[in-house]
Amino acid sequence: MLRATSRATARPALRRLLVGAAASVAAAGSLTAAPPAAYAQADPPGLPYPAARPGDGPDRDHLTVTVRNAGGGADGMFELYCDPDGGSHPDPDGACAALERDTRWGQDLFAPAPEGGFCTMQYGGPATAHVTGTWAGRPVDATYDRRDGCQISRWDRLVPLLPDMKATGTG
Repeated sequence: MLRATSRATARPALRRLLVGAAASVAAAGSLTAAPPAAYAQADPPGLPYPAARPGDGPDRDHLTVTVRNAGGGADGMFELYCDPDGGSHPDPDGACAALERDTRWGQDLFAPAPEGGFCTMQYGGPATAHVTGTWAGRPVDATYDRRDGCQISRWDRLVPLLPDMKATGTG
C-alpha cells in the first residue's frame, strides 16, 4: 500500500514538473520572436560598462588627445567623438575602430603598463600623449610615452588614436 501511495503522489509532482518545463520552453521561445531592438533598450544588470548607444549626448564617447614631440605634423590637441564618429581628430573612424576593437568588458583599455614587468630597453623617441574624457561610460585620464618596449607597445596598440610613429619617421 505504501508503494501505491508513493506512486500516486509522485505522478502529480511529475506532471507539475513537466508542465512547468514546457511553459519555460514556450516562454523562452517567445523571447526569440522579439526584434533585436527590443533588447537594446536597457543595460543588463551587473555589467562593468554601460551599453553604448548612438548619439547619446552627454553619455556619448568623447576623448581629448594631446600629442607632443611626435613630429611630422602629428602634434596638437584633438577631440574625438565615437558613435557617430567625428571631431577634430585626423582619423576619427580609425581611432574609434581601434578603441572598439580593444575594448573588453571589465578591463581598462587605458591602464598603465604593469609595474615590474620585463620591458626591452629601447627608446622610441620623445613623443608623449595625454588622453582624457569618457570611454564606454568610464572616465579616462591616461598618459603615454615611448621610453621603453612596454610603453612603445602600449602606444602602438592605440594607433590611430595616437599617431603612428613609424609613419612620422620618429619611432
